[in-house]
Amino acid sequence: IYNKDGNKLDLFGKVDGLHYFSDDKGSDGDQTYMRIGFKGETQVNDQLTGYGQWEYQIQGNQTEGSNDSWTRVAFAGLKFADAGSFDYGRNYGVTYDVTSWTDVLPEFGGDTYGADNFMQQRGNGYATYRNTDFFGLVDGLDFALQYQGKNGSVSGENTNGRSLLNQNGDGYGGSLTYAIGESFSVGGAITTSKRTADQNNTA
Repeated sequence: IYNKDGNKLDLFGKVDGLHYFSDDKGSDGDQTYMRIGFKGETQVNDQLTGYGQWEYQIQGNQTEGSNDSWTRVAFAGLKFADAGSFDYGRNYGVTYDVTSWTDVLPEFGGDTYGADNFMQQRGNGYATYRNTDFFGLVDGLDFALQYQGKNGSVSGENTNGRSLLNQNGDGYGGSLTYAIGESFSVGGAITTSKRTADQNNTA
């Protein structure tokens, strides 16, 4: 919606009229939702660019007083030419750098792990360093390093607080991908996270 003098702002989103037919009563029925978001960047100088993104989901299958909506991602960062980028906020874990390759279907894609599950997908408190084309020296070789701060019982993508399964202690991770030509890539990711006290007490 705006692109001038090194400043860009994009608006994106979708409305999904969705209905499940299932024997599972918890899933059967209307699943309509809407997503809306902004992403932008501003060029500080020829070597430094600031950027950020925000995405929000609103459920369309609830009553008007339910307030069933949440922030999917919200982060900001800086990109330093070939030296890479660093951002912080609610973002995707580095494991998703690889598992996202299967998350391409209109529905039911990338369902192995949901949000707020250690460093598997979307989560809070991610500090992420990314480097594309290995400092500009090797085309197609990308890597990322990530830290996630502890998330206890505060809310994740819901308004009811975090269950034990959605908490995490301090975590670290990294990913490495290499594009071989235009249609084939290989990659791997590894993460490790501590458990919260609540999780340890119920183990």
